[in-house]
Amino acid sequence: MNGQREQRTVLLLVAGGGAAYAAFEHPPIGTALLVGIGLVTLLHLLLGDR
Repeated sequence: MNGQREQRTVLLLVAGGGAAYAAFEHPPIGTALLVGIGLVTLLHLLLGDR
């Protein structure tokens, strides 16, 4: 695999895990995190082929 792709995967997993933990501990910010994660996912998919 490409080293850059592996680093991106690890970064996305860590960010997703941190966001899930924060949403679990503080339910009021869960909606904002969901929107943020959705945006990051969309950007990842749009810029992934470049």
